This record gives sequence, structure tokens and C-alpha cells, in this order.
Amino acid sequence: MFGQGLVFGGIAGGGGGVEVNFLVIAGGAGGGSSRGGGGGAGGYRTSYGTSGGGSSAEPTIFLNTGQVHTITVGAGGGGNTNGTNSTLSTITSIGGGTGGRASGAGGNYFGKAGGSGGGSTYANSRGGGAGTAGQGYAGGRGSSGNHYVGSSGGGAGGAGAHTTSNYSGSPGPGVSSSITGTSVARAGGGGGAGFGPGAGQAGGGNGGGSNYSNGTSATTNSGSGGGGGGSSASAGSGGSGLVVLRMLTSEYTGITTGSPTVSTNGSDTILTYTGSGTYTA
Repeated sequence: MFGQGLVFGGIAGGGGGVEVNFLVIAGGAGGGSSRGGGGGAGGYRTSYGTSGGGSSAEPTIFLNTGQVHTITVGAGGGGNTNGTNSTLSTITSIGGGTGGRASGAGGNYFGKAGGSGGGSTYANSRGGGAGTAGQGYAGGRGSSGNHYVGSSGGGAGGAGAHTTSNYSGSPGPGVSSSITGTSVARAGGGGGAGFGPGAGQAGGGNGGGSNYSNGTSATTNSGSGGGGGGSSASAGSGGSGLVVLRMLTSEYTGITTGSPTVSTNGSDTILTYTGSGTYTA
């Protein structure tokens, strides 16, 4: 999976630098409260497999030898809150956009933009939040009929569904990556709140609340969106992000901060950061 890279810290084409594959996922957004839309997934960028928003893999990057490189893992958003960006030097993935909610100012009805966009709340075809090109998809649009249903959040692998009848529709799916040696799907959208019992749909493991129940929170370090809350109920929180670096074991220095998980796969060493830290190449 190694090949021609981007300029990174002044090194291009591998001259004195260490070639690295990467996966950078931002924090997912929380869902919207009170008949809310599902939260959008955090932005998803990678050189190893498929990036978010239907984009192909990005080029590998090169790290300057002897230089400290900062890794920031974005936090998931609470209810009615966007997720936080994740960064690896010049690579930035955008936090997910929160879902719309029925309470508060009129602008809150709309899903917010982000890495993937949040779903809108209830009626009048209010729009879902936009996703970011190369990172994720838009959230779903509200229906023109039911006043108690939130639409689904967008995911890295697809848009959130629009509301129909008493159901929010399926949230945007995540994207699978085998950069760690095992295929794992991450960055799915959150489910919108449903009107009838059991109507909250699951997405990335994150169901929207049905009727008066709370939305479900996303899994830590998944970058997925939280579920929308039912009528007068709280929304679920988004999942925090993740940053993964994969390089030849022969070029791995072992100098890190932030306690990443270190593993090997074939001739490569993999660093998985579930919290912020550094790597010295």
C-alpha cells in the first residue's frame, strides 16, 4: 500500500523521510434533542482503502526524520453539539455536524454541516446538514408530514435517509478499513428520533430515541454520530475520533507520547491513537 506521497513537513518522494499510511477520523456529532435528527459522523480521510464521501484513497505522507509530529484526536460532541476535528499535521478531518432539534430558535431545526452532516428534525422538508467533500455525506431531510420524527445523520459511507411516516430511515453507513490488520467499520451516522415505539433507527450502533426516550450515544473512538432524542428527551453523544499511522517496521523509531497502541502486521508497524499525542520519526 506504499507509493508516491504528498509533501509532508518539507519531504517529498521519500528523500530523508519516513513513508506513512494514515487513517484520520474526527469526532462524531451528538444528535438533536426533542424530536431530533441524528448526529453526523466525523470526517474520514485515509491513504489505506476508501476515504469518506465516496473518495478514493489519498496519497501516503512522508514524515521528516528527527521531527516531532503532533496527532490530535477529536472529541465526540454532546447532544446538540458538533464533533471536534482530528489532525495529523497537514491532514485535518472535520468534526461531524449535529442533528436539528425542535426546541430553541428556528435555525436549530436544520441539521448542521460537518465532516458528515446532521439530520434535520420533524416537518416541512427542512434540510439536512452538508457533508465535507472527500470526508463524508449529508444528513437526511425532514418530511413534509410527521411533526415528531427526526431524520438520520450522514456517515462516511453514505447519506442519512430522509424521514418517512413515523420512521427516521436508515442512518448513513460507515466505511471499513483494514489499516490495523483487521477490517473495522467506523464513522456511521446517528439515527433520528422516531414517533412510535421502536421507531428510532440504528446507525453505527447509534439508535434514535423513540417517542419520549433518549437517543443512544456512539461508541468511543468510532467517529460515529449520536442518536436523536425523542419528544422532550435528550440526544445521544457522538463518538470520539481516531488516528492510525502505518509504516515499515524497519523505519519505526518507537518514540511516541500519548500511549498509542502499537501492533504489527506483516512487515509493518501500526500506531493507533485513541487520544492525542506525538510521534518522532
